Amino acid sequence: QVQLVESGGGLVQAGGSLRLSCAASGRTFSSYNMGWFRQAPGKEREFVAGISWSGGSTYYTDSVKGRFTISRDNAKNTVYLQMNSLKPEDTAVYYCARDSAYSRWNVPSNVAEYDGWGQGTQVTVSS
Repeated sequence: QVQLVESGGGLVQAGGSLRLSCAASGRTFSSYNMGWFRQAPGKEREFVAGISWSGGSTYYTDSVKGRFTISRDNAKNTVYLQMNSLKPEDTAVYYCARDSAYSRWNVPSNVAEYDGWGQGTQVTVSS
């Protein structure tokens, strides 16, 4: 079972930036798509961004397009989420997760298609 550890969350003013990191254990990191999700209080966990196992394809939910960038470094077993122009509505606990399927052709956005969730990191954006 993969272990994922997120870091980089914190408190930031609206318009500011944060960079989240997710370090993964194991030798097969480069063979799995990765995703970032978030969950605000009282809301369901939602897809934020995903990246293919090769890093060649990225996907974003509409509300973060143009502001967030997902990337990965397979040599370091790490996936990143650069968040710019943050808004109060971005406040949530952010989780990284590994696709449950090995080298899946498409990057899923459904929570159920991911396993190996990290513990989450809190992002709070003040207005």
